[in-house]
Amino acid sequence: MKALAKLFRTTAFKLSAAYFILFAVGAVLVLGSVGRNVEIVLDEQISRSIDAEIQTLEDIYSEGGLLQLSLSVARRARAPGGMIYLVTTPAGEFVGGNIVASPAIGGEERTLIETLYRRHAEASSQAHIALAKLVILPDGFRLLVGRDIEDHRVLRQILSQGLGASLFWLAMVGTLGGLYVAYRMLERVDELSATARRIMWGDLSERLQTSEAGDELDRLAENLNAMLARIGQLMQGLREVSDNIAHDLKTPLTRLRNRAEAALRGEKSPDEYRAALGAVLDESDGLIRTFNALLMIARAEAGHVGDGMSEVDVGEIAGEIAELYEPLAEELGARLESEAQKGLIARGNRELLAQALGNLVDNALKYGVGGDAREVRVTVRRAGPLIEIAVADHGPGVLPEDREKALERFGRLESSRSLPGSGLGLALALAIARLHQGNLRLEDNAPGLRVIFSTPWLRAPLPETPSDRA
Repeated sequence: MKALAKLFRTTAFKLSAAYFILFAVGAVLVLGSVGRNVEIVLDEQISRSIDAEIQTLEDIYSEGGLLQLSLSVARRARAPGGMIYLVTTPAGEFVGGNIVASPAIGGEERTLIETLYRRHAEASSQAHIALAKLVILPDGFRLLVGRDIEDHRVLRQILSQGLGASLFWLAMVGTLGGLYVAYRMLERVDELSATARRIMWGDLSERLQTSEAGDELDRLAENLNAMLARIGQLMQGLREVSDNIAHDLKTPLTRLRNRAEAALRGEKSPDEYRAALGAVLDESDGLIRTFNALLMIARAEAGHVGDGMSEVDVGEIAGEIAELYEPLAEELGARLESEAQKGLIARGNRELLAQALGNLVDNALKYGVGGDAREVRVTVRRAGPLIEIAVADHGPGVLPEDREKALERFGRLESSRSLPGSGLGLALALAIARLHQGNLRLEDNAPGLRVIFSTPWLRAPLPETPSDRA
């Protein structure tokens, strides 16, 4: 009983019931309309046949008088076909015909009415029903002509019974069909719910089963499976980030503790204590920078952009960053060249864009300068609907199979683990690019690496007005 009640509460059964009710109402209206139209057509046919018969009898009366009319009515009354005739005097006395009397004999002239009548041979029997018209002849005699419609009544009964039987079977089929559809739907939902419970218990490898029907439940299952796959990727990424954090922060924390422990051993001079504290501060600053970078990545991915977005000149920002890093490049014996096309306007956060470009230039100087590789080039250009900022070096580069890893948080390659850095520079630049509806990609510079930061181009700069020049 509980299972049946559960079926009745399902959306599928409710939809089936609603469809059945609408279909039943529509069927009743259609069949009722058909039945009514059939009656109207039959009544019109009967009315035309009665009018033709009356016209013939009126002509006979005009030519031969009452005697010829009575003889013609007598002949016609004996013919099969269900026609009825009655001729009476002005006082209502019987003159001729095949019925005894009818209430219609005293009714309105030439109006089709439904009336009861009795035949001569069936005077004591049950009254019959007919459609008839009354005509008053010139001498006051009354002529009633009609047609028996018992067959109409039978047809109406058949239609009513057929409609009732159709509705009964329709209700049975609709109810059983609704229960079947609800059962099948509930069975699918129970399967999906069981899988969802297993996923809730921690088995993220489970996937919702789909059928070959391609129905709405299959589409829902496919979308949920895609969501689960994405969640799995995020969980895997979280585990990798946790492992990387543990791996990359353990070393500076260990150094920090060792320096503090060494400073506490034995007596030290003030200069030695000062040097130890300076080393501890350097390690602490490195840790703070790492956590600040992680926080900035999280804020960028969450869309928290500080002062918000405004129209910025990307070429101008790139030029400022190149100018800022020129002293560092000279210190490393490298040449930092900038080909920044100014006047390329984008919508973005100036501080975050500068942070991203600074990270790219810093990475290029840190990992792409050495040996014969002494040049870093920054270019800004428009590429269709995008503005592309490229930072290129001639260092060892990144292998194609390692480029995706290089964009991850703490995604330091083995070749660069001996160099200082947290492995967050490219990850932060990627997060900022996505925040600005752009992207970050790594390409081969043959030799070296080209990092391209792209963001949508908004417009060209507005022309200066005389007041601006003034």
